[in-house]
Amino acid sequence: MPKLKSNRGAKKRFKVRKSGKVKAKHCNTSHMLTFSKTQDQKRNLRGTFELAAPDSKKVRKELLPYG
Repeated sequence: MPKLKSNRGAKKRFKVRKSGKVKAKHCNTSHMLTFSKTQDQKRNLRGTFELAAPDSKKVRKELLPYG
């Protein structure tokens, strides 16, 4: 049986933690300074977050088969 290929875009955007949860970066941050976002919005979009359970299951099963 051949090896499964992981989705290359997903490999760059998601990371699976030891607990099985999936770590991701917040969206809407690429042009944070050009639009009128409040300081609270900018602060809350920093860093990473964990995907919800249904989303993380889909990412692990379909996009990252060995993750």
